[in-house]
Order: sequence, then structure tokens, then C-alpha cells
Amino acid sequence: MKPSPYQIAAFTAAARERSFSKAAAVLGVTQSSITQHVAKLERLMGTLLFVRRRDGLELTPAAEELFQVSDRLRTLEQIIDEKVASYGALSAGHLRIIANAPRPALPVIAKYTQLHPQVQIDFSLYSWTIAMQKLHERDMDIAIITEPEVVEGVSLHEMSQTPYKLHVRRDYALAGRKAVSLADLNEEIVVMPEDGSFTQRIVDAKVKAAGLQLSRVIKTSTFPVVKEAVLHGVGVGIVLEDSLFPSNNLVALPIREMPETYRHCLVTPPYKRDLRLVRSFVDVALE
Repeated sequence: MKPSPYQIAAFTAAARERSFSKAAAVLGVTQSSITQHVAKLERLMGTLLFVRRRDGLELTPAAEELFQVSDRLRTLEQIIDEKVASYGALSAGHLRIIANAPRPALPVIAKYTQLHPQVQIDFSLYSWTIAMQKLHERDMDIAIITEPEVVEGVSLHEMSQTPYKLHVRRDYALAGRKAVSLADLNEEIVVMPEDGSFTQRIVDAKVKAAGLQLSRVIKTSTFPVVKEAVLHGVGVGIVLEDSLFPSNNLVALPIREMPETYRHCLVTPPYKRDLRLVRSFVDVALE
């Protein structure tokens, strides 16, 4: 027996949203309808597709394999719908955007929502490693990632380049310097994003190449927490210069051993780049 289009649509929406209730809202049906279609598909396949967790649905290996195909099918259906309808304006829709730093993603999102206020945007920050994992799994519509790995088939657009700098509070002892060396940070408390971040990899490599060791490091979850920690006097932070919203209370100092610049890139899965919503976001980002 073949699965019905309704079963595939319900499964795909639930897998995208990681929620039966959100899937129901997206498809404009009841939650019981979603669960019934998924249950029938599970019986047809003879395997469990979702595990219910407190924070949402977790895909089983069988579901992940099916989702790789069904999500492409749903995207193609969306493209067909758009072409048939010949939309004259973007009056509705839903974009899932991820990034490994708040900027340059948030300024683009702010501009896009002003132009298209009816488009719903889900934005999530992840470590560089998790963001790359989601890109490999095609678990988003758009990703804005610093120096992304090469992924077959994705569309990549460079948005900007920026160096790493040491961020210190304006009243901090180092704030009056024109530049600092990594050796100057040996006795400082250095705040950085968690393991798995691009920053962690770069800083570790630079410190090792210089024959040094940062003895006092505090790791946090995301770039915004690094900024808050520095502003609260916890220590100093090494982050990309334009990854945080500027603050009059912070000073960004060049690091002598880290003069290189790194690319912020916008990437989209190959089968989603032709979606009108995705294309419109890319156009705004690259203006």
C-alpha cells in the first residue's frame, strides 16, 4: 500500500516544525488530523517516526531518512504553487533562518521584516558545529554562517568579512591600548563561546601556534552571552568584530596574532534556493 499525500504532508510538516500542533497550524488542520496521518504512516512503514520529548519531537533514523526526500517534495510543491498563483507580492509565508552569530543575520532580518511584515520568521542561534550539522541535514531554509564548510549543492553568497578583536569594557585596564597580544591575556579571564564554536577553534589554533596557553577561560553558550559577560565585568571577550551590536561601553582592540579576516556567508539548500521567499531574503541580504 502506498502512503497518501496527506500522510506525507502531515509527516513533513511535523518533521519541519518538530511539533504536531505547529504542523497543524502550518497546514490549517487539527492536531488530531496530523497525529492520525502520522500514525497511519508509521503503521504502513512498520516503524516509529517520532519520539516525544519535552522540547518537541525527535526524529528517529527512519524519519530522518524519509524527511530528506519528503522535504524536497514539499519544497517542489511550494515552488509549483508559487508559479501557478503568480504571486504579485509576498503577503505571507514562513522562513526558518539559523546563524552562528547575531550579526550580520539580525540586521538583514530587521530590514526584511520591514519590507515583508506578513512573512513569519523563525530565527535560531547555534554554535558553528551545530549550524553546520543543520546545514548538512537541510534543517533550515537559510543559514548565515562564518566560513562554512563546503557542502555539495548549496548556494553560497559572501556577505562580509571581519577580523577577530578583543572586546573589553571601556573602563577596563586594557581599553587604552591600540592593540594587544595573546600573551597579554595570560592572566586575564577570557570569555568565549562554547566548545564547537568557530571562535573556539580559531583561538585555540592561534594560542597553540604562539606557544602560549590561556589559563583563565570562561565558556558561554552564545555570542550575546559573551557580550553580557564583558559588560558585567566578568572578563574580556574574543569575538568577530561585527558579530555583536555596537556598544558605547565596549572597546574592540586588534589582536596582533589574529590579523586575518573571516567571511560571513549566506547559504541555502539546493532545492530551496528557487523558493520565492528564499530568493527575496537573499536579494535583501546582498543589497
